[in-house]
Order: sequence, then structure tokens, then C-alpha cells
Amino acid sequence: MATIRKRPGPAGRTVWQAQIIRTGYPRQYRTFDIKTEAVSWARQMEGEMDRCLFVSRREAESTTLSEALDRYSREVTSRKKGVIQEMCRIEHWKAQSLAKRYLATIRSADIAKFRDERLEEVSPATVRLELALISHLFTIARKEWGMTDLRNPVQDVKLPSKARSRERRLMPDEETRLLNAAQAYREMPEIITVAVETGMRRGEIMELRWTDVDLVRRVAYLRETKSGEARDVPLSTRAMGVLRSLPRQIDGRVFGLTRNFVSTGFARVCKVAGIEGLRFHDLRHEATSRLFEKGLNPMEVSTITGHKTLQMLKRYTHLRAEDLVALLG
Repeated sequence: MATIRKRPGPAGRTVWQAQIIRTGYPRQYRTFDIKTEAVSWARQMEGEMDRCLFVSRREAESTTLSEALDRYSREVTSRKKGVIQEMCRIEHWKAQSLAKRYLATIRSADIAKFRDERLEEVSPATVRLELALISHLFTIARKEWGMTDLRNPVQDVKLPSKARSRERRLMPDEETRLLNAAQAYREMPEIITVAVETGMRRGEIMELRWTDVDLVRRVAYLRETKSGEARDVPLSTRAMGVLRSLPRQIDGRVFGLTRNFVSTGFARVCKVAGIEGLRFHDLRHEATSRLFEKGLNPMEVSTITGHKTLQMLKRYTHLRAEDLVALLG
């Protein structure tokens, strides 16, 4: 039989503590502002015990979202490739009032409120990533941290619509303008050329080492990729010319710049060249589309670019109608 007690609470308030002590189960107790809520909770817990369905909620009811985020960052985020970006999302979540709440008390309405308010500040894509983080946290807490009865509140919330895939490709004169403007920045012309010729991601280019470049076979071996699987990338004649022109560095890396410098440097290059709406990642779109225009089939292109599905490959491919006219006869 549960015990319901009146107890002094914070700021002079009166609270009601429900306590259940039963052989074979850990002691359960919880405090409520209203007596009827304490009685209802106790009946629910005892009913589950009677039917042998009881699962302790104690950890979920005593762990705040902020504490869970700290543990998630140590055990999960630290192993991810995008650790820096995800840590920024974690810090943003910890700054929310919701972070002070216990996991068991967070409802879908709380997540929906965060979503709506956040959409007024950032893009839908950013909000989707932030919600995906919390959703995975709840999944990990339920499956691996022993909070088996914890419900994932994100699953009942409608996610912001996905942004349309970018269709930005280089205009006829933009590559020349880019390369001319990039001359003012060390290694930038070579990095841009390699990106356009191979379809490699920024991180893949910057992590490339000379020990993984076979100038005889004309292949670059990528050990670290976004998908987690290594792959070989064939090198065009133009890409080979660029690589052969580069001086060798003591640390063995092909390029000495950092990823962040490449991103900020590329933005400056675009500004100098008078090019708007172009991101470094768009060079991967351009390279993928050019591979199709050269006549390669989807299997051959995916082998080069590392795309896992045809749908993903389609997102990164934008063929120009005028370039397909010759194929029609």
C-alpha cells in the first residue's frame, strides 16, 4: 500500500510525497503539488507491479536533459566525425530552459514549442538537425542507459519540411573567374580544381596524404569519408597535373590548409570574383554532374563519389538540358 504524506516544500509551499515500498522492487517515491496527482501516480505504479509490468522510471525522473546531454557528448558525440558541429548544437540545447527539466517530464508539446520558436531564428534544416540530436539522445537513453520506459517526445512531433536540394552549378565563365581570384590564396586554386575534377568533399581533400596518392595508377585512396567507408577515387589528367605541381610537405599531407580556412577562403574568393550563391560543397554537385555528362553510368559515378543510393546521387546531380541535346540525336 502506498503512503501519501504532506511535506513542506520550497518557498513555504506544501507538497505531497507518494512512496511505495514493496518486496522485490526498488523503493519508489515522487513529489507532487496536488494530492490527487500523488494518489493517481501511486495507483499506476502499484497496478504495474501487480501485473508484473513495472519498470523503474527513477533514473529518467532524476536525470535532467542537461545532464543527459553531457553524457551523450562524452559517449556518443565524441566518436562522431562532425563532433565540433554537434557540440555546438548540444551547447545550444543546454542553454534552453528545457534543459533543466527531467527527461521523464519532457513532452511532445515542449518539443513542438521549441521547434516553432527556433524556426523564427534559423533554417528548417538546422532545426531538423537539432531535433534529430534530441531524438537520438532519447533513443540511446532508452536502449543503452537503462531508461527502458522512457518515451521519445520527438517521435510525435512533425519535423520542419526538408529544404529543396541545391541546384547551383558553375556558370560558363565562373570557374575561370574563381581560379583567377583564388591566385591570391595559397593552395586555393589547386584545391578548387581537385574538388571539381574528383567530386571529393572538403574534408576528404584536406585529409589527403601523399602516401595515399598513387601517381602511377592515378588513384587517390580516401581512408576517412563521411560514410565511414574508404574508397578509391580515379584522378583525371587535370587533377594529376595539379597534384604533380604541388610541393611535398614535411607532415605528409597533400594540402596544408585547414577545413575552416578553405571555407572562409572560398567565400572571399567568390566575393572577389563577383560570384554569388556559390558554396564550396557546390563543387561536388558540379563534379558529379560532369561525370554523368561524360557518359558514366550511375554505378560508375557512385563508385567515384561514394554516394550510397540513387536518390542521394540524384540530389547531387543537375544536368543541363542543353548538354543533353547532343545525346538525343
